[in-house]
Amino acid sequence: MQIFSFGSIETASEPPFAPLHQNYSFDTMCFVCNQFGLSAFASLALQADSTPDEAPANPDVPSPGSPGLGDSFYPNFGNGGYDAVKYTLDLNVTDVSTSTLEATTTIEAVSTQALSSFNLDFIGFEIEGITVNGQAASFSRDGQELIITPANPIANRAAFTVAVDYSGAPELVYSVAFPPETVPTGWIPFGAGNFVLSEPDGAANFYPVNDHPLDRAAYTFRVTVPEPFEVAANGVLEQTIDNGDTTTYIFEARDPMVSYLTTVNIYDGFNLEFDGVVDGIPIRNYFADDLPQELLEPFDRQPEMLAYFNEIFGPYPFELYGSVVVNTEVGGALETQTLSIFGLDLLRSPRLEEIIAHELAHQWFGNSVALADWSDIWLNESFATYSQGLWVEYSQGEAALDQWVKNQYNFIAERFDSVTPPGEPTPDSLFNRGVYDWGAVGLHALRLEIGDDDFFGTLQTYFDRFKGKKCPT
Repeated sequence: MQIFSFGSIETASEPPFAPLHQNYSFDTMCFVCNQFGLSAFASLALQADSTPDEAPANPDVPSPGSPGLGDSFYPNFGNGGYDAVKYTLDLNVTDVSTSTLEATTTIEAVSTQALSSFNLDFIGFEIEGITVNGQAASFSRDGQELIITPANPIANRAAFTVAVDYSGAPELVYSVAFPPETVPTGWIPFGAGNFVLSEPDGAANFYPVNDHPLDRAAYTFRVTVPEPFEVAANGVLEQTIDNGDTTTYIFEARDPMVSYLTTVNIYDGFNLEFDGVVDGIPIRNYFADDLPQELLEPFDRQPEMLAYFNEIFGPYPFELYGSVVVNTEVGGALETQTLSIFGLDLLRSPRLEEIIAHELAHQWFGNSVALADWSDIWLNESFATYSQGLWVEYSQGEAALDQWVKNQYNFIAERFDSVTPPGEPTPDSLFNRGVYDWGAVGLHALRLEIGDDDFFGTLQTYFDRFKGKKCPT
């Protein structure tokens, strides 16, 4: 994620290290590395996948699933007692101007304990009915928690299916990761359509979900919109059905995906552009059709970026890639899986090409290698930010990377009082620049210390060991 509507940033009066004006020294960079604690990075490849969801004393005796997964920052995010395997979102958008939906979300899951009841995260809407394994289930609501009691308890390690029918319009939701009521998240309408940008907690504002990175699942999106609107969503567009006055778009995202990475974008005209195939990976983009073409030119470098990152990180982990650019400001960009989303506010940024590289790098670091806990956000953002520098080095040369590192270093030095060390964000300032820029400089310091061969070898080992898994710090 790249966020630019971040609020004011104060400048530190006495940063602990002076801004860099000449060539940075090895000792200075190692100081940054030590402050960051990057020795932990070299040991990441030795750690095992873990889940904090604690089973009851006797998992074969039915009991309620937990209403949270014990995240250290957001303990009520997600739900225990089951693993979601697949979501099918049937979204009939009856009025785009108000984002009015008639919807059914079907969840295929496997229990991790015997369940007398279980929870989903879900905000707003009128619930028309819920079934579990085809039988009507009772339910209640407590804030964001949707508590479902099936007609019969679910046995431990049993596959089961939940279907939730609901209608209405998504409520305006503000992210808990920023100061109160500053950054909306989830399904966000604008004049000519909507976009979805859900990190970290917005997915529940348009579908019932186990909303935590610990529980990834495959997705089918069936989105019906009135003419002339069009849809761009994660995954492969498998079918478009002309219903007369409406069109149904069916997307299949077969690779397991974290809920905050889902996106459904509706607009009254997208240009669907195919940008070739790189190492067997198709690249397709959805550009709002009234955007000036010259502002989209940096996206032409995505194939070259993909080829380069394949070389230094390892093979791209999903079926396809591309970007969607919506014709409204979104406050940044997000690495929504296989289809990163960008807003109008970024198109005139002199750093747009870097940001495109950043969101692409997240497909490896953040999407395939996923968080175990939101406090580990540096594992996403530091790696993606340093990937910007790697792209600058590849495309412009070593001197350009040197200047890029100085700029990142100086940015943090001048604002030291308002950022946290990369591994120490706070719950209400999750995306402060420390997890981005300070972390990126720390990774560069590690590269200087151990050399290119070991650094890039470790990157590849890290990705290979944890691809498709979650990784704690």
